[in-house]
Amino acid sequence: MNLARLDLNLVVALRALLEERNVTRAGQRVGLSQPAMSAALARLRRHFDDDLLARVGGHYELTALGQVLLDRTSTAYDVLERLFSSQADFDPARENREFRLMASDYAVAVFGTGLARVVHEEAPGIRLRFTQTPPTVVDDTATLLSATDGLLMPHGVISDFPATDLYDDRWVFLVARDHAGVEDRLTRRDLARLPWVTYQRTYDAPAVRQLGMLGIEPRVEVSVDSFQLLPLMIAGTRRIALIQARLARMLAPIAAVRVVEPPYEAVPLREALWWHPVHTHDAAHIWLRETAARVGARLLRTDEE
Repeated sequence: MNLARLDLNLVVALRALLEERNVTRAGQRVGLSQPAMSAALARLRRHFDDDLLARVGGHYELTALGQVLLDRTSTAYDVLERLFSSQADFDPARENREFRLMASDYAVAVFGTGLARVVHEEAPGIRLRFTQTPPTVVDDTATLLSATDGLLMPHGVISDFPATDLYDDRWVFLVARDHAGVEDRLTRRDLARLPWVTYQRTYDAPAVRQLGMLGIEPRVEVSVDSFQLLPLMIAGTRRIALIQARLARMLAPIAAVRVVEPPYEAVPLREALWWHPVHTHDAAHIWLRETAARVGARLLRTDEE
């Protein structure tokens, strides 16, 4: 396929058609007349050798290929939008734009709040949108990074993409404040006999992999999709949970829990901002990365004070 012969405006039309599933509404969405959008649909059908939209009764439904193209078209549109919005210069005090970052609720609470404060002070026209990191991040890293401005994630989960280190953290355990069976420190026997609350996403890898290497198989009683729910699931029970020390300090006051040290040398946690190489030389992204690095350095300085 010769990309030079393709009309990239068809990407805009394709996305609207697949999402609206109606020629008239798709045309209104992108500012084309109904005949012009019908002509675009005809060109797309010839290109893909598929109807894409099939009439069923009084409405249209996506064909099998149309369904496949739905997500791909959205990703391609985002990539093209970011490509053609790249800038040689960027003045944060004057710009008006949005940065989208994928992150766990841990990263947003510990780091994202500080980043948002700095952006609020220095760049009043800049907006931040944090979205939950999807479970497919390990298998589909390139596609996900190409459609967003960055990913907040510790080292040890993904690799082979540029990253800026932000701050260090460590792993600790949470237990109920009135847990009579646990003193100031857990034992390895405790880890095997007590029920666990876990963060259910499988890519929380290094700390979980370490448990397996130590021969520890957690007896999971509850799993949640949020690190910030862990203390609430621990309070008043015999359960235990592995959690980041920075987040544990923030959340300990909201539930009757206490922090105890692990009975082994836990792997360190180094949080980083990852991005797709397409963003490397973009002035706006350079500013974002430099600002993130400053916020991370501020966290480290707070530790030393």
